[in-house]
Amino acid sequence: MPEPVTAVYEIETAGPLERAAEVMAGEQSSGTFLRVARETDDLRARHGATVVAVEELPASGRPPLPGMVGDPNEVRRGRVTIEFPMLNFGPSMPNLMAAVAGNLFELRDVGALRLVDLDLPIEFAERYPGPRFGVDGTRRLLDRPDGPMIGTIVKPSIGLTGEQLAQLVTELGEAGIDFIKDDELQGNPPGLPLRERVQVVMGALKAVADRTGRMPMYAFNITDDIDRLAENHDVVLAAGGSCVMVCVNLVGLAGLEYVSRRSQLPVHGHRAMYGAHARSPQLGIDFRVWQKLARLAGADHVHTNGFANKFYETDDEVLASINAVRQPLLGGYQALPVLSSAQTPGLAPLTYERTRTTDLLVLAGGGIHGHPDGSASGVLAMRQAWDATLSGESLDDRAAKVPALATALDTFGRV
Repeated sequence: MPEPVTAVYEIETAGPLERAAEVMAGEQSSGTFLRVARETDDLRARHGATVVAVEELPASGRPPLPGMVGDPNEVRRGRVTIEFPMLNFGPSMPNLMAAVAGNLFELRDVGALRLVDLDLPIEFAERYPGPRFGVDGTRRLLDRPDGPMIGTIVKPSIGLTGEQLAQLVTELGEAGIDFIKDDELQGNPPGLPLRERVQVVMGALKAVADRTGRMPMYAFNITDDIDRLAENHDVVLAAGGSCVMVCVNLVGLAGLEYVSRRSQLPVHGHRAMYGAHARSPQLGIDFRVWQKLARLAGADHVHTNGFANKFYETDDEVLASINAVRQPLLGGYQALPVLSSAQTPGLAPLTYERTRTTDLLVLAGGGIHGHPDGSASGVLAMRQAWDATLSGESLDDRAAKVPALATALDTFGRV
């Protein structure tokens, strides 16, 4: 008998926590709001979800979500652990999510519900191969055996001509950057279609490699309708590309797994639209769960957000996300944390102090392209900031010897 899937939730309810937990378990397995004729004791024993723990937590003080039944002044908060039989869905991510999430967020019995953890049995590892490259494979392709991997996003995000894009990636490549990616807004637009963009970028990067002996990894955004994903991947592969990017929430877990299973290149997993699932502490799916599913579906690189970012997450939340991606999953599933959102050279000491690792892909968009002396100087400043940090030298001492870093610190600040 396979082990069950274990899901952990944080909920709020105006009634007894135990009753809300039973409603959740019944709704997402064999039951409904009342006992039906063919729901025998034997069927419930085989297919019913089981509440294994209910722990009361301090009240949040937040108003309940719309539609909750009961007195909003009597809301209790708790952590609920439920086991779901594998017999109900098998090792299938879409059907797993129907069980552990499904209709739960709409139940009137709860005034808040968030899926905060998910433990999966080994059958999922047998069904899903997971990331093919991860940290080690990415380092090998980048020829960057140690230290942080420094990258950027094409900026402006959209609107560059092919000639302008070629000039930009040439400048970045000659400056020694490790990684460049399309913005999530740049998919397959009429102005610069993917096929044309791939030819422009790869032509420029191959010329850089001929001159310097190194070619940055470029993640082409192949996000599209599912019937176009394989073709988009093949366009990149045929041109000599080394990475594809997929917006996980936009193609879904099944779409990401479809790409990963066929891909001969690392898959850069972008989390665009993640905030719609997680920004409210009262609703949605925690990043700890989301990243497990993204890795299971084959993302080699997983966006975690970065410290002192422009989005809503605190530094502690970002650190928890980075640590979650670095934790072993099902005996493997190694993935590379990707830090982005307002990253600059001045953040190198804080980032290393908090993470204590260099197995990171650090992406700076404006923090590189916004350098007053150009993108190449932005790359140099990022590299020098990290080199100084890892050697124990202060950024100010290094900046006294490297004008590009001094200008970056004056422009973007220190943390």
